[in-house]
Amino acid sequence: MEPFILASQSPRRQMLLTWADIPFEVIVSDSNETYPASLDLNEVPVYIAKNKAQAVYEKIILSYPQHSNKNIVAADTIVVLEGNVLGKPANKAEAIASLNALSGKTHRVITGVVLRYQGKEYSFSETTLVTFNSLTLAQIEYYVENYKPYDKAGGYAIQEWIGVVGIHSIEGDFYNVMGLPVSKLLQKIKQLEVNELL
Repeated sequence: MEPFILASQSPRRQMLLTWADIPFEVIVSDSNETYPASLDLNEVPVYIAKNKAQAVYEKIILSYPQHSNKNIVAADTIVVLEGNVLGKPANKAEAIASLNALSGKTHRVITGVVLRYQGKEYSFSETTLVTFNSLTLAQIEYYVENYKPYDKAGGYAIQEWIGVVGIHSIEGDFYNVMGLPVSKLLQKIKQLEVNELL
């Protein structure tokens, strides 16, 4: 498998690609993470991932022309609760408010993935349902104080303490909640490789 360019600084996405034995190197570029208000929430993470992939592609062309033929993987994850997107908390108060809103409820984690493969763009998304136990304020404050989840959609990471203590159940791909549906990604890559040989 040819190495991919991962358009993400996320250590969790890098770890998942490593676990899946997908070779990659990281190149990131600032991109616009806003989206049209009229956009269906299911399409939001793919829209943002496309912007990430395009920004990295343009950076490669300008700064790393030797990599211009490399394939690119970009992803974005959102947390949706009762029709509202819970973004990355900017501070402790926002993180506490986010977890308090998630407490005792079921929310959707949607990850959009974009592949720029052999000059063509492919995209898909994956949705996982996550249900939290009812959390006490003490539990929420402990997690935020000790884990500082300010770079995480919804203000939590399922692989940390809060996942062990606070998650009642999940329906769907666990790794999608970590930020990348890596099994589905691998299947898509294999499919593209097979099609290329036909």
